[in-house]
Amino acid sequence: MFVKSCLKRYPGINLGVSPILLSVVFLFSCSSRENDGADEQIRMTAPVESGDTINSVDGSVPLKDLASYPQKVVLTGLKEHRLVTVYKQAKQDKEKNRSGSYSGYYYYDENGYDYVQHFMPGIDLIYGYNLINIAYSDLKNEQPTFLFNHPVLVKSLYYPSFVQDSIDKKPVTRDYYLVSVYDEDTNADTLINKRDLRRFYHFNASCTSKTRLIPADYSVVRSQYDKGNDVMYVFARHDANSNGKSEPTEPLHIFWIDLRSPATAKRLY
Repeated sequence: MFVKSCLKRYPGINLGVSPILLSVVFLFSCSSRENDGADEQIRMTAPVESGDTINSVDGSVPLKDLASYPQKVVLTGLKEHRLVTVYKQAKQDKEKNRSGSYSGYYYYDENGYDYVQHFMPGIDLIYGYNLINIAYSDLKNEQPTFLFNHPVLVKSLYYPSFVQDSIDKKPVTRDYYLVSVYDEDTNADTLINKRDLRRFYHFNASCTSKTRLIPADYSVVRSQYDKGNDVMYVFARHDANSNGKSEPTEPLHIFWIDLRSPATAKRLY
């Protein structure tokens, strides 16, 4: 099937060529076409859900009453500031927690030197499945706090990269956190899950101030980074009929966030 699909794209290929060589050519040419532009925007997706209770939390259950566990200490680029990812305790063999991180890739400049390019300059990403909260700790005061005061479903956590980064060889340091999250039972079905509206927040360095960047009647869909302006574009769908759901027929708008001063978002389109 793979070869047939590629033959449709390249009808003039000589089938007398060695089958092994032909397979290699197909593999590289077809895969490169399918991945064009994949780096431009966030495409992190959760596994397919088999039921309402998977990757969901009861909207009425307090955090202290939900079985959970800490999975990882996240090292941030802010000295002594550490985060802990908190996951819902899954039922053995029925639910599985999945998480991941995007820490960057290598690229080469015109002189042949390699550098690490983070998800966005100075920012790393963690995305989770059954990730219900983020705990913040300052190693000086030893008083951990939660970013949210009730169970939520964190889609993506953007945090200051532990390794120093740069833009056009100029050092860049971030001192804030951005969180894409389902934090409210907006469709009134008693559960908080991906059928609700997805919100986007900014937290200051000490996590003492939380700001909603995208209006409450929108649901975040994806984002894109603009290196030329150090700007993050956030695509969000407007809940035009006010039913608490994101539907394909509703209008898609774009907001932009200046990553040098990210406490506000402005409408672009």
